[in-house]
Amino acid sequence: MNAFSLQDMSFFVYILASQRNGTLYVGVTNNLARRIHEHREKIIEGFTSNYNVTRLVWFDQTASIEEAISHEKRLKRWQRAWKIALIEKTNPTWNDLYEGIL
Repeated sequence: MNAFSLQDMSFFVYILASQRNGTLYVGVTNNLARRIHEHREKIIEGFTSNYNVTRLVWFDQTASIEEAISHEKRLKRWQRAWKIALIEKTNPTWNDLYEGIL
């Protein structure tokens, strides 16, 4: 029997957009596919469902929840232009990356 621990998990920081250069949202999760699905289907009411922010345009994987939360908080303090530059560095056409993580 395998023992499950948080040390075996991956954590993700992600950026969603409503469209290219649209409204941005920064979040953190331990299950990226499930969380993006929740945003896309508007399962949880809030900012992303109110502003139709459903396109996964950037994400980063970390090994610890502490690292992921720290990264998320840092990104949330960034200027918008810096977030756009980060997205365009790896996803210049703002493709929705959701299908690629399934």
